[in-house]
Order: sequence, then structure tokens, then C-alpha cells
Amino acid sequence: MSPEETRNALAAVLARAGPRGEVQSLTRLTGGATKTTWSFDWLDAEGRHPLILQQTPPRAPDIGSPARRPPKLTAEEDAALMIAARATGVPAPRVVHVLTPADKLGSGYITERIEGETLGKRIVADHAFDAVRPRLAAQCGEILAAIHRMPSDGLSFLARLGPADELAVYGGLLKEHPFVHPALSYAMRWIGERLPPDDEARVVHADFRTGNLIVDPAEGVRSVLDWEIARIGDPMHDLGVLCTRSWRFGGQGEAGGFGMREDLYAAYERASGMRVDPRRVRFWEAMSNLKWAISCVRRGLARGADGQPASSELAAVGRRLEEPLWDFMTLATAKD
Repeated sequence: MSPEETRNALAAVLARAGPRGEVQSLTRLTGGATKTTWSFDWLDAEGRHPLILQQTPPRAPDIGSPARRPPKLTAEEDAALMIAARATGVPAPRVVHVLTPADKLGSGYITERIEGETLGKRIVADHAFDAVRPRLAAQCGEILAAIHRMPSDGLSFLARLGPADELAVYGGLLKEHPFVHPALSYAMRWIGERLPPDDEARVVHADFRTGNLIVDPAEGVRSVLDWEIARIGDPMHDLGVLCTRSWRFGGQGEAGGFGMREDLYAAYERASGMRVDPRRVRFWEAMSNLKWAISCVRRGLARGADGQPASSELAAVGRRLEEPLWDFMTLATAKD
């Protein structure tokens, strides 16, 4: 669909929901592995409204057992989860409209546009964020506590994955490719021998990290993005992902590249009333490295219909395999 066609379809959608107006400053944004994202302003009699259009491809049918596929929410489920998150005080984007077939824009939704930075390297290193950076770890702890307090009523579409399920799902993805690596084999065995008890069942974002947060230089974290792989599981999962080195973007802080792990834990405990189990966080940090390594394999070996590499960008991601494996080995050999 051309930008002009997108503009016209957006104008029709928003006019049906309220006063007629005009779509201005329509710009396709970069970033996002699977979604198409547009930034635009809707100007009507009530004023100027900064908005985002997020278009998602249709979910491919599962091949084999659905239980062996990673959770992936539809656009409608994604929007419903963000609405539920906001209702419990989580800073998620406000959903303006969920697309329907009549809108002729495919699958997706329109949300408010929130000003701030998402690029991880800038958040952890740019001097503009020097003043707010020491507060970010505590803010993340408070936000994660709010996510984990979310009631799961009405969220039956969220898959329930315990630690063993996670290993089975992502290990199954690795088996789909003719690729053998000694460090990956060791990581699979190490994780399998250290599975924590499956005794927690809370809403988990599962991708809560630098790069999926909108950060303002004065306010700090303004919004949490990318909810499409959320699930029901162990809340320590989210803390482990945030502390994973690959998502620190070169920053020195163990929490997201911007802060201290101790600040994250303390704020989480104060806000949630639950104790952080550092060994369990370490397990999920190691699991996050394993899952990212498996993702690198899958992206690097991705092929188009002609059998050629799907893209140079995906091939470049595949070459990063050694980074999460190195980080995994560092965690696995560290003394408790």
C-alpha cells in the first residue's frame, strides 16, 4: 500500500470514529522486525493529535503442535493487553482504534504517539540522559511490579509457559535447522539441569528491555512497547531479560545498561511486596542469552522463496551468535 493510500484509509478510519479531519506528517518509521510503523498527526476541530499506526502481518498457521511455537499475540490480543495494562497503572500506549477488515489497512491498531527516545545506545550513553539515567532502574522495578500485579482475567489468550516449557519451545525451534554448535548444546543442557520450580503464574512481558522503552531525558520511562510475546509465567523472567548484556547496548549498568541491579531489585521488592531471587534472575538471564542465540541462528539461516538468504540484515544478525553465547558462558561459569 502506498503512502497516499495509507493516508486516505487512515483519514476514513478516524473520521468514522469522530470529527472529520486531515492526516498530516505521515512518516514510515524505521525499526521493527515484523511490524510496519507509521507516525502521523490527525488534525481535526478538536486540535492536533499525534498518533502511531502499527500494522502487523497475519499470523502464519502453526506447523505441527502449536504448543511448540513461541507465544505471538495477534494485533487484537496485543491491543487488548495494552488496554488491560493501562487499566492497572502500567505506562503502555493508549489504544485509539483496533483495525478491522472494513478499514482496509490490514491487521493492527492505532495508538497515541508518545514523545521520547527508544534507541538503546542513546539512552545508555547520550549526555542528554545523564541526569535521568540513575533513576531508570528503580522506575523499571516499579513498572515490572505493576505488570506482575495485572489480573489475568480476560487475558485467556496469554499462553502459560513454565521454565521447562520455555526450554522445550525454543529448543524445538533450534532443531528445525541443520545447525550444530557445541556451546549451544552445552547451554541447552545447562539450562535443562537448572530449571527452577514452576510455581509462579503472573503476567510477564517477556521482552521488557532497553529498546522497548520510551525514555524522556527529564521524566524517565514514559511507556513500555512491544507486548506481542507476553505470557503467563515466572516474574523473575522479566528481571532477567532486562539484565541481559545484549540489551545493555554497551552501557555499564547491569540493569538495562543504565542502572544498578541492586536499585532494580530494591524498587521491585518495595512495589511488589515480593522478594527477588537473584539465582532465579540469573537463570532467566542465562535463558535470555540462549533464546537470543537461537534467534540469531534462525535469522542467519532464513531463506527466501528462491532459496537465497532472506536479507543481508538477517544474515548480519546471524553473525552475532557468538555474543550471547559468550555472555551465557560468563554467567554459567560465574561463582554464586
